[in-house]
Amino acid sequence: MADKTGKQPGRADRVPDDPMLWPLTAARLAMDACFWWMERGPVESSDCCLPWTTPSTVALELATMRLRDCARTQSGQPALVCAPLALHRALIADFAPGHSVVQSLQDGGVDRVYLTDWRSATPDMRYLSIDSYLSDLNVAIDEIGAPVDLVGLCQGGWLSLLYAARFPAKVRRLVLAGAPVDLSIDSSLSRLARNAPELVYDQLVARGGGNVSGEEMLRVWSKAPSREDIAAALQRELAGEESVALLARFDQWNLETLDLPGTYYLEIVNRIFRENRIAGGNFVALGRRIDLKDVKAPIFLLAGLDDDVVPVAQAFATAGLVGTPPAFIAAASEPSNHLGLFMGARTHAHAWPRVAAWLRDDLSGVLARSA
Repeated sequence: MADKTGKQPGRADRVPDDPMLWPLTAARLAMDACFWWMERGPVESSDCCLPWTTPSTVALELATMRLRDCARTQSGQPALVCAPLALHRALIADFAPGHSVVQSLQDGGVDRVYLTDWRSATPDMRYLSIDSYLSDLNVAIDEIGAPVDLVGLCQGGWLSLLYAARFPAKVRRLVLAGAPVDLSIDSSLSRLARNAPELVYDQLVARGGGNVSGEEMLRVWSKAPSREDIAAALQRELAGEESVALLARFDQWNLETLDLPGTYYLEIVNRIFRENRIAGGNFVALGRRIDLKDVKAPIFLLAGLDDDVVPVAQAFATAGLVGTPPAFIAAASEPSNHLGLFMGARTHAHAWPRVAAWLRDDLSGVLARSA
C-alpha cells in the first residue's frame, strides 16, 4: 500500500504493529512530517475513562505517578508492578479479566500487589528526568515498606533494574518481562533508536512544547491495529459478544495515550537506547554510577519467542550483566509477541502463574538442587 507520497514502503519504513514500538517509530517518521506538523493546531488531550480491572485505591499521589494499592490484605510480602511509561496507560498491566498481570499475581497467591499508575506529562513536568522517576519510585517503595518484589514490564523493567542497582537492600526479588537492557543486541527497538537522526527526537520534544505528545505520535501515521493484531496481542479468538467488548476496550486503551516529559524521553533515547549506558556500566542514577553487579537479588526473566521489540536474546542477556548468582536466576520464554507478554491469555494461563509461584517460593533449596 502506498503512503501519502505515493511511495511503496519497504520493511524499514513500515510502522510496526506493536504499540510499544510507536514512540520511536514516530520519531523516525517525524522528519518527513515536520512541515505537515507546522500546519496543524495543537492536539487536545482526552480524559481517560477506562476503568481498572482490579479494585484498587490510590495509596500515594506523587508528581510522576499515583501509587495504586490493589492489595487483598495488608500482611505478607508486597509486589510492586512497574508499568512501562512509553505511550500508553498503566492499564496495560491490568487490562481485562484473564489479561491482567495484577490479577494473575493475585490468583497465584501474591496478595499484596501495587501498581505504578504513571501520569501523563503536563507542561510543568517537561523537565522531569529518569532521576525524577527513580526518586518517586523510591518514595513509593518506602510507603509500601521495603524490601519489595519489583515486577518490571518492558521499559518499567530497565527502570526497576536501575532501582535495584541503586537501592539493592530495598528489592527482595526482581521480575523483568520483555525488558530492554542491553541495546547492543539487535532488535526493532535498538535499530529505530540507532538509525533515526538525533534532530528528529529534538523536534518531537520541541513540537510538544517540551513534552512528547502521545496523541501527536498516534496522529503521525493514522494506522490503527487490525483485528488480527489485537487477537495476537490478546492471544484469543475474537468472536462473540464478549470479544466485541474486548475489542472496543483495546481500541479505547490504544487511544488513551500518555504524554512524556521531554527531558525524560531524550535521556531514554540517548543514554539508554543509543549509548547503551545501563549495560555498559556508565549510567549515573541519583548521583551514583550504576553497576549492575550490585544487583544480587533473585531474578526472573520472561521473554516472548515472537517478540521483535525485545527478542529473547536481549531479554535473557541481562542474566550476564547482574551480580545475581546463576542458581537464583530463572528464565522462561513464551510463544508471544511483545504485548502478549502483558496482555495475552496464554501467557497469563502459563507464564504468570509460574512467576507468582516463584515469588512465593522461599528458594531455600535452590542452591542444594543445583549443586
